[in-house]
Amino acid sequence: METNTSLPYNPTELLICTAARLMPDSTTAFIGTGIPLLAAALAQRMHAPNLVPIFEFGGTGAILEHIPIAVGEENTFHRAVAASGICDIVETAQRGFVEFGFLGGAQIDKYGNLNSTVIGDYYHPKVRLPGSGGANDVGSHCWRTIAIMRHDRRRFVEKVDFITTPGYLDGKGARERAGLPPGTGPYRVVTNLGVMGFHSETKRMMLLATQPGITIEMVLENTGFELLLAENIEENPPPTDEELRILREEVDRDRFYI
Repeated sequence: METNTSLPYNPTELLICTAARLMPDSTTAFIGTGIPLLAAALAQRMHAPNLVPIFEFGGTGAILEHIPIAVGEENTFHRAVAASGICDIVETAQRGFVEFGFLGGAQIDKYGNLNSTVIGDYYHPKVRLPGSGGANDVGSHCWRTIAIMRHDRRRFVEKVDFITTPGYLDGKGARERAGLPPGTGPYRVVTNLGVMGFHSETKRMMLLATQPGITIEMVLENTGFELLLAENIEENPPPTDEELRILREEVDRDRFYI
């Protein structure tokens, strides 16, 4: 799909602003490198000054004045309330203390299962990907996970080639049967085309809102499975001038990501 170059923001900025709005104040969020990191920094400045970002290598509650380039970099500990290590962080999620987890992936299916391991057959792959890192732990133990992805039929597939991170597996009750904590699982999927949630009964992905200028038909055309439609599908507001100013002048002033 072609990008509208006349827009005052680019697709990455749109994803960052959309994700930032999903981070409530006074909550804990497991943050990874890239778009989630910038979204957390933007949220802290816009509406969530008490957001507690948690990083895989031990930084908890850092003030994101300077954007780290990796989850173990020194800025993930800047004015943090705690500095520990990866085992402590994963245990914190296992004990139910992390409300949101932000993830990415190469593929996602209608139940929110994510693949970041391999495209094609596992033993004879078309593409070998980086693998889980902490993604399986985040998707297994955080209360609500939010996936951030580009939206096309290659990524939104009927069935992922490999489950790196469990979503709702094959439907309602499947996570619990697999031994995962009750009440956890995918919450939102943020893309350049829209925002998706999951049906409370079937646990299938459902379109909640389109991005500015995007039609429902465009979302459906770029999805490789039957996407449910919410009763009232809204259009997300575009990034505001203030969001873009903060993002460009404060959060990523060196344009490392955007």
